Order: sequence, then structure tokens, then C-alpha cells
Amino acid sequence: MADNDSRAGARYYNEAILDYTQRVHASHDAGLTRAFATPDGVPAIQLGMSEGKLVHLLVKMIGARKAVEVGTLVGYSGTQIARALAPGGHLWTCEFDPRHAELARANFAAAGVGDRVTIVVGPGVETLPTLNAHGPFDVVFIDADKQNYEHYGAWAIANLRPGGLVLGDNAFLFGQLCDDDARARAMRRFHEGVAAACDSVCIPTPDGLVLGIKR
Repeated sequence: MADNDSRAGARYYNEAILDYTQRVHASHDAGLTRAFATPDGVPAIQLGMSEGKLVHLLVKMIGARKAVEVGTLVGYSGTQIARALAPGGHLWTCEFDPRHAELARANFAAAGVGDRVTIVVGPGVETLPTLNAHGPFDVVFIDADKQNYEHYGAWAIANLRPGGLVLGDNAFLFGQLCDDDARARAMRRFHEGVAAACDSVCIPTPDGLVLGIKR
């Protein structure tokens, strides 16, 4: 008989199982391998391989043509998104750090998606409004500074088409989501804002991935 307590699911897998399923379902070619590797001085905070493939599949499933990413880092998740876009599609990705943006630009070119990606450099709260004219968008993926998720989520809801996807990584806030501080409260407002405007779920990836479909 199946166990209905989802919290018990952790006992059904281990590192060997995760390594096997990742190898079978989410292996990398040369372009993804390059974008997944973070050089010295760059934090290794990109999506995991299985999470990257999940984002890719979600984008592909809805036939997305126009996507926005908040938090480029060096281009791993952006490559997953750009490769999933329908023909003629385009990704606008916002990155605060100019060095990260340059590394990402090279990685996008090496992965064969440079022609369908625009990198916008600067704080997301300032750069996102400059993209309004390109909307409405099919997908907004958020993986940037956590204290501003509330603002990024509100922008996504305002600029997505009905049926569009909002995705937010690190939705468990590194285990601190229920803490009583400003950052945790802001992240909870992100969750609640998505839930109010979307059919939504928080997928229990290692640090949580919010998925919302705009009503």
C-alpha cells in the first residue's frame, strides 16, 4: 500500500539513486557542461542538473516563445531555457554582476543559443521594467537576490500572459522560509502573491521550486 505521507518520501532515495536518475534523465552535452561549471570567484549557486532539466521541460511543454530570467549567473539555467524555446523564441535574462554577464555571454555562444538571448545588466528591480514592452511573456524564471522575490514575482504576474509560467528557485530560502526576519517575510509574500494569481505548487526540490500558472 502506498504511503500517503509525502514527508516520508525522503527515505525512498539516496545519493546513488539521485546520481543514477540524473545521469539517465539530465545528462549534459558540452554546452551545458561548460555553463554548469563556475570559474574561480563565481559562487556555485546554479540550478542542479535535474532542476535545470525540469525547467527546460516546463518551458518546452507550453511552447514558450518569450521568456525572462532574473539571475543569469554564468548562463546554465538560461541555456536550459533558451534551448527549450519554440522556433523564433527569445530569452531576456537580467544579471547584476557585469563579470557574470560576460561569462554568460560566452557560454550562450558556445551552447549555440547566443542569437536568442539578450543579457540585461543591472539590478533586477531596475532592469525588469525596461522589458515591459516586449511582453506579455510566456515564462518568467526567478533565481536572484531573495529579498526582492516579492517584487520579481509581482512583475512576473503583471507581465505574463494568462497560462504563462512563473518559476521561483530557492523557495524554501535555504531552510529559513519560516523565520521571523525581513528576508523570510519577503519570500513568504512571494509565495502568497503567486498563489493568489496562479494555480500553483511548491515542488520539493532540494531548496524548493515554486511553479505557478497565471489564471
